[in-house]
This record gives sequence, C-alpha cells and structure tokens, in this order.
Amino acid sequence: MPPSLPSRELAMKYSEDAVVFDCASETLIGVIALPERPSRVGVLIVVGGPQYRAGSHRQFVLLSRFLAERGVVCMRFDYRGMGDSTGAACDFRDVDGDIAAAVDQLFALAPTLDGVVLWGLCDGASASCFYAPKDSRVVGAVLVNPWVRTEAGEAQTYLKHYYRQRLADPRFWKKLVGGRVSLRASVASLLSMAGRARSGSGAPRAKSASAAALDLPDRMSASLEKSKVPFAVVLSGNDYVAKEFELETRKRPGWRTLLSDRRAAVVAFPSADHTFSSEEKREAVALATWNWLVRRNLSRVPTEMAG
Repeated sequence: MPPSLPSRELAMKYSEDAVVFDCASETLIGVIALPERPSRVGVLIVVGGPQYRAGSHRQFVLLSRFLAERGVVCMRFDYRGMGDSTGAACDFRDVDGDIAAAVDQLFALAPTLDGVVLWGLCDGASASCFYAPKDSRVVGAVLVNPWVRTEAGEAQTYLKHYYRQRLADPRFWKKLVGGRVSLRASVASLLSMAGRARSGSGAPRAKSASAAALDLPDRMSASLEKSKVPFAVVLSGNDYVAKEFELETRKRPGWRTLLSDRRAAVVAFPSADHTFSSEEKREAVALATWNWLVRRNLSRVPTEMAG
C-alpha cells in the first residue's frame, strides 16, 4: 500500500522564506520550504515555459508545501529574465547555470542534504535531463509532460490525435456542410501537416552519431542515460505534449531502453491536462511525487507520518 497522506495534526512544521542568490552577475529569486526535521534529499522545482516560481494554478507553491509537510526540503525559483529575477530570458537549453546556482543555494540553506531531485514540467523536465549528468548532487528526476518537440513529431502527433478526432466528430461535418468551415483551408492544413510528418519519418539515428547531431528527444535520453539517476515520468492523458512524448519515445531505441530500465517509472493521469488545472489532479501529482520519493528511498519518512 502506498504511503498515505498525514493528517493535519501530524504534518511536519516548516518555514517558507524568500531566497536571493546570484547567477552570472544577475540576481535570482526563489522560495524555500524548510521542514523542521528535513529529509536527506531535497527537491528543486525547475520551471517550464514562460512561467515563474508559482507555476500554473499555483501548482509549484502547493507541491512545495505538500512535500515540506512530509519532511522534504523543497525550493522553487525564477530563471534569469523570468518572474522577479534579473537579466535576459534564457532558453531551456541554456539554464544550466541557473539550475547550478539554485542547487548551490539549496545546499547552503539545508546543509544536512546529501542529494537533490530535480522536478520539472514541460521544458523544465527537458532542462532537468540536460543538467542531471553534470552535477553529482542530483540523485533523481521527476519529468512531468516532458517537452520533446520536433517539427515532424508535432505533426505526427496532431495527425494521429487531433485530425483523427476532428474527422470523426459529427460537429465538424455539420460546420463544413453549413459553410462555417472552409474545405479548402482544412484540406490545405491537413496536407501541410502530413508533409511535415513525413519529413521526419526516417529511421532513428545510429548510436554512433555525435551528441551535436542528435535532435532534442535523443539528446534528452542520452543525458538521462549518462546521469544514471532514477527518474519518474508523469504524463497527462489530455495533453498533446505528453502524447508527442509517448509517440517519440516508442520509436527511439534510447528511450525504449531507458523506460524499460528498473530505474524508470511512468505514472499516467488519463484525464489530466498539461498543467493539472484541477485541484484533484494537482494533489494527485503531488502524492505521486511523494510516493516515488519514498519507494526510491530518497526521502526519510518520520515514523509518526508513515502510512
């Protein structure tokens, strides 16, 4: 039976404080939730897309507090150029320095830690993959709806899911017959998407290809393989980013090998959207994160909180 939620009476007390630290002569802003008796492994939330440390629907705030109540040190922060941090905005491929500075700050504020798990949503998950093998303090990763976008992969995903669903929808045909949808525009869009899908339908690159020649999905799997850390993949059923991840990983040997390894876990939420916009889904993801930490022995569970 998975660990249960502690009652409010048994939830661990924690402090929540703003933190300010430097990265490449810029100032980064974060928030740390520090339990009174912290676990040996902390969690660093790596944001995705044009977000800041609160997350969509305050998901990162709630996740951080959820984990802190269970004894897990958790920190969330803004990249350079995002939220309240200074500097020019960085692409997710260029935030190694930001993550390194945040990990340094986390260990400075919680010196009893001996490891950190990176928790990332969308391209925050991709950035976590790239950073993991570069820092021995990283002992795990939680990858939520990872961003593996390629032009062909996007097109194949939309052909398989969006267009198939649209063509099977009677409402589409009613609009078409009623003149509310342009047949010419619809056909042109479909043909364009099919052409983009065919452009990347060739065989996957050989393992001997240089890292520079690999596309985004293969670079991510190569980084995860190099890191050797355990990881969990969390996927939403109602999300094209997650569907593209499933499509891409099924056809790539590197990902197939990784996901069949004992250090991998996949957790699916069939009715969830990309950002887990309902309270129920946000809590479910938080609990799934906690359960994974416990199963992987990455969190020391206080006796009175064990389910």
